[in-house]
Amino acid sequence: MSSGRSTSLLVGRGQQLKQVLLALASGHGLADHENPGQATLQVLQGEVTLSSGADQWTCSAGDFVAIPPSRHRLDALGDSVVILTMVDSLAEPLG
Repeated sequence: MSSGRSTSLLVGRGQQLKQVLLALASGHGLADHENPGQATLQVLQGEVTLSSGADQWTCSAGDFVAIPPSRHRLDALGDSVVILTMVDSLAEPLG
């Protein structure tokens, strides 16, 4: 995990609904990026900070939060595992 993160697609190859399991080593994360659409974050293990502009939320195991509809970033405060759930309105509907 040289990048400090590892991902695994749980649900959604080519579908509107996608779930990604994301493991982050302490001090690593996802740099600023645009919101892909409706999205949520559920922390399974550890502690992360979700930042968007001047707003910041610290989330720990068991927390569930809607990702803001704006540019944002995610940083691991300790070794962490999260599930990102996203709705891609441009993908094929579930069927």
